[in-house]
Amino acid sequence: MLIEAGCDEAGRGCLAGPVVAAAVILPKGFHKGLVDDSKVLSHEERMAAAKIIKKRAIAWAVSVISPEIIDKINILKASMTAMHFAVNQLTKTPGLLVVDGNYFVKYPGIPHKCIVRGDSIIASIAAASILAKTHRDALMVELHQEHPYYGWDRNKGYATAIHRQAILDHGISPYHRKTFAPVQDYVQAELFDY
Repeated sequence: MLIEAGCDEAGRGCLAGPVVAAAVILPKGFHKGLVDDSKVLSHEERMAAAKIIKKRAIAWAVSVISPEIIDKINILKASMTAMHFAVNQLTKTPGLLVVDGNYFVKYPGIPHKCIVRGDSIIASIAAASILAKTHRDALMVELHQEHPYYGWDRNKGYATAIHRQAILDHGISPYHRKTFAPVQDYVQAELFDY
């Protein structure tokens, strides 16, 4: 039986911060327990699950792609690059990559299978989802200390009403994705505001 690595990303739809991906190889017979789609778990459950995953996984890795790179190559390419970088860092080479979603750029030498809603079906994808989400959330809480008015400790960079209003009130930070609306709208308005 092939050794599978689950792959997933977090932060694809955010206005600010990096996109983060993880790759996880779980041992055969790993009991799913708390390991589920990160979106259905509470913060406390995700943190507890992340500890279990890091302790019990055969191998795991996390990769971060900055907002600057996202703006240069686009979010889809950045997400794929992050997943590839996470696979690169695994200490064991998997025989198959199982990826959340319906699209993946082929990783050299390793076949892959895309699974829609894979983070709610496959334990290794759910584990990758949890590691990507907890890592990214921690980064956004750190960035919140520098720029508290955006509410990143709560919204994690997503386009909430508070975040969008803070962009209008305070402008953008170095961590905003300038190619994402409404950030792009703000940048263009500033360019033409003479």
